[in-house]
Amino acid sequence: MACRISELVLGCREPEVLARFWCEVLDFVVLGREDDGSMEIGPREGFGGAQPTLFLSRRDAPEPGKSRLHIDVNATDRDQDAELERLLKLGARPADIGQTGDEHWHVLMDPEGNEFCLLRTRLAPL
Repeated sequence: MACRISELVLGCREPEVLARFWCEVLDFVVLGREDDGSMEIGPREGFGGAQPTLFLSRRDAPEPGKSRLHIDVNATDRDQDAELERLLKLGARPADIGQTGDEHWHVLMDPEGNEFCLLRTRLAPL
């Protein structure tokens, strides 16, 4: 038996803001809230399904050093250009990490500056 990724944990100052953003990006819902303001969001079917959940762990200050984890997303119902436009309207911002311009993905930041990538569509849009 092997392990599987059950949740990704992202430290953040404003879990509510990131929950709204990532719920819109991934079509997730809020699954739970902690007393300290931390939140777990995930697929509508809940925890334990095929997709991992995202746990937004409240932190008063960013942790020192560059994050060693980022999220990659793929559009499921539109092409990459249309999804890029949608993500920018939701509050994502372009991030420059030294790309050459020849990449087949876009590097973006969520509203708190966490980097993530929009990959080229791997499946035909639904």
